[in-house]
Amino acid sequence: MFGFSDLFALIISSFIIIPVAVFIREFGYLPVTYLFGVKNPRLTIGSGPSVFMFGIFDIRKYYHMYSWFSFDDIKRKSNFAYIMVYAAPIISTLTVALTLNALIANGYLEDQARFWNRFIFYAFFYALIDSVPMLMTSGKPNNGMIIYELIRYGKRVDYNEDEVIPSTSQVDKEYEEEMKNIEEMQEEIEKEKNGISKQSSEDAEREAVGKQIQENIQDSAEEHAKDELKKEKESD
Repeated sequence: MFGFSDLFALIISSFIIIPVAVFIREFGYLPVTYLFGVKNPRLTIGSGPSVFMFGIFDIRKYYHMYSWFSFDDIKRKSNFAYIMVYAAPIISTLTVALTLNALIANGYLEDQARFWNRFIFYAFFYALIDSVPMLMTSGKPNNGMIIYELIRYGKRVDYNEDEVIPSTSQVDKEYEEEMKNIEEMQEEIEKEKNGISKQSSEDAEREAVGKQIQENIQDSAEEHAKDELKKEKESD
């Protein structure tokens, strides 16, 4: 039965373990930047507007449920270099998972064993999804499929024009377009708000004028009635 402890475990997994596991996966690409001279590498953490840049790290405004690595080109082009690029996240995730597993097996981290066992589970999950050759739901090959094709055929043969690892320049371009669209949407919202506010102000002004006219008519009617009553008394 799904209980409170399971709910707490789900929250921990969703907001701590999975984001960190994804970050470790993407962080695995970084050694490639030094081994093979990747040009313009970028590790983006989070989503939405960029808060600040620190070296190759791009920290975004919204919580990093996912992170991604991008680069423009490699100086030392070879099949081995590309195999290492696509194998990097698998190796990094497996390294962390196996290291933690060895520590727990040797009596370390016993007080937090439940947490780390769950972390190891998700680390192995991402390593498995990355390493077993398959096409993803988007139709793109995963890293394992690309590695398989490079080893067997000496090239990518998935006929997919889009790169699995995006270009940093393209990411920047898409980010600028996205921010421009957001700004335009915000301007439209402000215009609509101002239009509604202006209309409300005009309606309030018309209502006040109408109320004043109504009061004036009522005052005039009362004055006229008093005058008539006074005349009747005088005639009597």
